[in-house]
Amino acid sequence: MKIVDIENWNRKEHFEFFANMASPYFGFTTEVDCTKAYETAKENGYSFFAYYFHKSMVAVNMVDELKLRIVDGQVVQFDTVHAGSTIGRPDGTFGFSFTHFSEDFQIFNAALQEEIRGVHQSSGLRLSNERLGKDHVRHTTIPWSSFTAILHPTDFNTSESVPKISFGKFCVREGRKYLPVSIEAHHGLADGIHIARYLEEFQKELNK
Repeated sequence: MKIVDIENWNRKEHFEFFANMASPYFGFTTEVDCTKAYETAKENGYSFFAYYFHKSMVAVNMVDELKLRIVDGQVVQFDTVHAGSTIGRPDGTFGFSFTHFSEDFQIFNAALQEEIRGVHQSSGLRLSNERLGKDHVRHTTIPWSSFTAILHPTDFNTSESVPKISFGKFCVREGRKYLPVSIEAHHGLADGIHIARYLEEFQKELNK
């Protein structure tokens, strides 16, 4: 982790402008082609969710601006950010999970499956583990429906700076599968070009 020198940062004015807003988040919703990723996951017996979740985290960690956070009044850049996600339970509730990122899918998936079991064996939001620090990205998946927009609850806190990524149910058009994805980030830390970079890298990972 390194501390950003705000006074000599090329985003100084951008940061100060947006950081003073009650709601500094911005974002957009689009689709990625998940055809190849779906085929790869099924051919190897992987959970499709686990597979594209890992690809998302690979892409996030390739964009420095999505690793910036506000911590104790300072802007810091984490070397690596990890994977937070909501996990559904059979009773219709959900709990939070936290999975350490690894570029190795097998390592990441093993840790993720352990987290999923932990959520299924618990109740409530599962926040008592105190692992949801700022060095992660919040993910959620809505597997029942596709979407073209999404609205998140927002904590109007000036230090809130963790990006939010959401996925929906993929749809099929002309034989191709398309996964809806929404991403939001603090505008003082990132711009549209950085979200576009994430989406570009995410698509490349899905195509591998």
